[in-house]
Amino acid sequence: MSIPGFYRVVQEIIKDQVANMCLWPKTLEVPILDPANAMKRPVGILKVKVLRAMKLKKKDLMGASDPYVKIKLTEDKLPAKKTTVKHKNLNPEWNEEFNLVVKDPESQALELRVFDWEQVGKHDRMGMNVVPLKDLTPEEPKVMTLDLLKNMDLNDPQNEKSRGQLMVELTYKPFKEDDLNKSFKDEVEQKAPEGTPAGGGLLVVTIHEAQDVEGKHHTNPYVRLLFRGEEMKTKRVKKNRDPRWEEEFQFTLEEPPVNAKLHVEVVSTSSRIGLLNPKVQIV
Repeated sequence: MSIPGFYRVVQEIIKDQVANMCLWPKTLEVPILDPANAMKRPVGILKVKVLRAMKLKKKDLMGASDPYVKIKLTEDKLPAKKTTVKHKNLNPEWNEEFNLVVKDPESQALELRVFDWEQVGKHDRMGMNVVPLKDLTPEEPKVMTLDLLKNMDLNDPQNEKSRGQLMVELTYKPFKEDDLNKSFKDEVEQKAPEGTPAGGGLLVVTIHEAQDVEGKHHTNPYVRLLFRGEEMKTKRVKKNRDPRWEEEFQFTLEEPPVNAKLHVEVVSTSSRIGLLNPKVQIV
């Protein structure tokens, strides 16, 4: 004896399940990249102060070396930053500061490479070392004296050879969430644009293209950016009146860029083509 209505309910359930199984085409989405790693946002700034090097080994047979230092974060596609060249000096002092944008302090590391500058030909490597960011305590400056190695292979016997030392000061400063005091009703605070951060941050400038660049002959244009004394340049595009760069630049901010201006200048090989002086806006 069947329960009234129960048979019909069971039949409907079976029909729906069979229909789902026989519905084509079937799709299966397989993520190629971890979304968390595909678009990492900056989470802080690494302040690097290259202090000095000691007891470097000369690379030139006829004289002393001309050392400089390249610094770069792993997993970062931006070009490495460089100190000035100290000519004919095996114990150079730089005391030069750089800011690098950090996206993952748990996995990223600071690469430091010392080179011997050459006027002609390839610059010779003098030594290197790597500092994992996870070894740094946020907000605490750390002075480190690093032994220069040929490479990071601990089993390489060539790393037993003395190549000198490099002294640096590192400070990791994570970005902080904007916890504005609700009781603070200052008039200037009320007039600030919506979304303006209360502390430091990152200004990202993307140079896309230019059109109908002036000039009697073919130009080799590039773009020069100047913001608060820091200068950056795009690559040159040879013989082109409609150059396309698609280059990204980053300026670190200690404080909100209130009333700050970004100087943008298009320059050719022989002359200045034009310039802009836009007011920086928080996006």
